[in-house]
Amino acid sequence: MIDCPSAYVVDGDSLRCGSERIRLLGIDAPEISHCPAWRVCTAGDGQASKRSLMAALRNGRVRYQAITVDRFGRTVAVVWAGAINLSCWQLQRAQAVYKPRWDNGRIIARACR
Repeated sequence: MIDCPSAYVVDGDSLRCGSERIRLLGIDAPEISHCPAWRVCTAGDGQASKRSLMAALRNGRVRYQAITVDRFGRTVAVVWAGAINLSCWQLQRAQAVYKPRWDNGRIIARACR
């Protein structure tokens, strides 16, 4: 488990911990600005999703467990604020959608029951 005393929310499914770029495991949140032409994006309000993740950080110390690295070089991780799993938080508030192919070992599926 890695502590992240300087967590900064980038959007509804990613944050920074210092210089480390971290992507939440198993979810996809709406884009903040526009959807790149090469991908199918999740519908919704990207700013609202970002605000939701920012609110979650108030639940306590941010820690993460790295799972893998994505094609953009980001650490894909299970992230907690206090006892709150941030992927579950976003799913429970309809601020992201579950992506089974992005959930290595079905970690998020089991955690968010």
